[in-house]
Amino acid sequence: MSAPPAFRQQLLASIPRLRRYARSLVFDTHAADDLVQNALERALGHWRQFDPRRDIVLWLLSIAHNAHLDALRRDRRVDVLPPERVTEALDAQQPMGGDAGLRMDLSAALERLTLDQRSAIVLVLVEQLSYAEAADVLQVPAGTVMSRVSRARVVMRAWLDGTHSASRGGPRAAARPDLRRVV
Repeated sequence: MSAPPAFRQQLLASIPRLRRYARSLVFDTHAADDLVQNALERALGHWRQFDPRRDIVLWLLSIAHNAHLDALRRDRRVDVLPPERVTEALDAQQPMGGDAGLRMDLSAALERLTLDQRSAIVLVLVEQLSYAEAADVLQVPAGTVMSRVSRARVVMRAWLDGTHSASRGGPRAAARPDLRRVV
């Protein structure tokens, strides 16, 4: 038996938020679309497990988060973009309004965060979930979400202010010289 039409409508209405969250996790449009498709397939396959008293967006974000963690465990590899393809990759991205330099700086600062910090800060600040809702999605206590968001803000602020001392994740990460972008 397939999912009821009301469930499908809620699913369709949730896709933009799910897509935005997926893009913040993987930083690649195609990989984010794959993650969204995977999450939607899982949701449709397990629609009977959905509790109608729960917000469907939170349920889908949980599924996407877990699917992303599954993919990370499965792949266990690092994709490195050769320097000669960086400009090509940046040009291929869809143009967005606003300050391109600021977007690039924010994206670079988000990439510097650990996955746990990035997930927490995106759910709370971008998706505007409460700490309790984000905790539900990430399956951790609300205090842990608050701590991750606080630490992520510190790391991002230091990165954006140019006062950072480490390349990834804060003071315990190994320091390396960083290049500054001139626009």
